[in-house]
Amino acid sequence: MPSDARSRLLAVMAEVRPELHRYCARLAGSVFDGDDIVQDVLVRALVAIDGLEAGTPLRPWLFRIAHNRALDYLRSRAVRKSEPIETAAEIADGLTPDPAEALERQEAINTALARFTELPIVQRSVIVLKDVLGHSLEEISALLDLSVNAVKAALSRGRAKLREINARPVEPRLVKPASPAAERFASLFNRRDWDALRSLLAEDVHLTQTSHPDRKGRAEVSLFFTIYASTPEFRLVPAYLDGGRGDEVIAVFAPADAEQPNYLMRVEWRDSQIVRIRDFRYAKYILDGADLAFAASGDEKASLLR
Repeated sequence: MPSDARSRLLAVMAEVRPELHRYCARLAGSVFDGDDIVQDVLVRALVAIDGLEAGTPLRPWLFRIAHNRALDYLRSRAVRKSEPIETAAEIADGLTPDPAEALERQEAINTALARFTELPIVQRSVIVLKDVLGHSLEEISALLDLSVNAVKAALSRGRAKLREINARPVEPRLVKPASPAAERFASLFNRRDWDALRSLLAEDVHLTQTSHPDRKGRAEVSLFFTIYASTPEFRLVPAYLDGGRGDEVIAVFAPADAEQPNYLMRVEWRDSQIVRIRDFRYAKYILDGADLAFAASGDEKASLLR
């Protein structure tokens, strides 16, 4: 592969990666699955760029790969829905949307990730591309291999469906305690007890950090804590995605007194040992749409036990 082609691809990928994640996370209904899909996109793009025709715009090409990989993910999860495409009324597509159009876009941006999965896949794709990422109807038509009228139809019906979904009462956020493992990890990290944390690592532990080479094995992953030892200030708090109904994660506040978390970690365990750490310090976009519910603190835990 020519080095200039690889360098150009990596530069474009770094720029477009947050947008690709916003798209894939909403199609998959998960910030972590979305990031896995985006990582797969990069791997496949690096393999395929050698055969790419010179002058091909890389941004739409990457979105095409991301779309296809997201569809493969949905098929593997057996959640893809079929949908007939019909012509719909004309939909505005100016660079400056009218007020009604702006409201539609704002509604899509504010919609929780999990709710997007209630839309049929074509509607879901069109809504995210148009209302969340701001692509034109023509760009969406080319990406999804649909006529512009079919895109308009999916957009009109998807927006109507999304309004119905968002009109339902919001489920109350769940308050529940952290798992003992997550609580221990956060506590040791906040105390900077690196030796205790290293003792929890399995021999085959795996560390993933976006835009950095993976580390594997206890010796390599131990360096992760050495790097954090030089970080001036932070605070780790166990939390849950999807308002308390999703996966357990670790929210990282840096500095410690920050009002909102800056990024997430995800720690996976086998028995009492850590087998994988996913650190999104260099991928703060992972928080977009995450809908965090922080684990119950002392008084709240006591109340839950009564």
